[in-house]
Amino acid sequence: MRHLTCAVFILGVCGVNPLRATELAAHRAHYDLTLERGRGDVIAASGSMDYDVADACDAWAVRQRLHMVLTGRDGSETEMLSDYTTIETKDGSSLRFRLRQSNAGEPPSEIAGNAIIGKDGGEANYTAPEAATKKLPSGTLLPMMHTEALIMAAKAGKKFIAIPVFDGTGAEGAQNSTVAIVNWEPPRRGTWPGLADLSSGRMRIAFFDRQSSSQQAEYEVSMRYYENGVADDMSMDFGEFVMAAKLKDLVVPKPGC
Repeated sequence: MRHLTCAVFILGVCGVNPLRATELAAHRAHYDLTLERGRGDVIAASGSMDYDVADACDAWAVRQRLHMVLTGRDGSETEMLSDYTTIETKDGSSLRFRLRQSNAGEPPSEIAGNAIIGKDGGEANYTAPEAATKKLPSGTLLPMMHTEALIMAAKAGKKFIAIPVFDGTGAEGAQNSTVAIVNWEPPRRGTWPGLADLSSGRMRIAFFDRQSSSQQAEYEVSMRYYENGVADDMSMDFGEFVMAAKLKDLVVPKPGC
């Protein structure tokens, strides 16, 4: 199960203006999850997601906690828990990551390690589930840089971009991401007070295994991104089911670390 990439996403990529006009914001967001569409055996689902972005001066500290309960056609329930943490330098050069997941009836799993990004790519060094090193292709972005690149592209009028991304949620290294940008709009009335003065736009992001020839995305998410990196109105496609995520609580502290 892939987590929601925040935003989540450099400069000069895919025709994006290299000037860093986007300022991401530290924030704490709580989302209620409901089943948008079930496929196969999933007939009901509910849950919650907490997403915290803290400003650590020269880095972003991010934690995403996801809790879902799925109901099958036979009435059985499966509880799924995910706890994902990262520390990403603001220049996009390094990432420390850890993902812990547990599904009822199965042993818990963990993915952990660190990644370094340079001009010609980089490498991810895993400590779990086992020691391993994966090369990262040139142009790979880390999660917060990926988010920044998407917002910059949207503000520049781009409609489609493709960027390799590494977030540490899988043991296979970098993924390919393709992003369709529907629009970019001026501030919208009736939204959260901390977002009411910000422009925003809808995007759909698909993540693909770089080692596979399949055209099927491993995970897809659509959302409204605000220019400070806060997301709302999400639809998260996990393959066997699709969850809708609605923003229910948002705190945006004053800028500064």
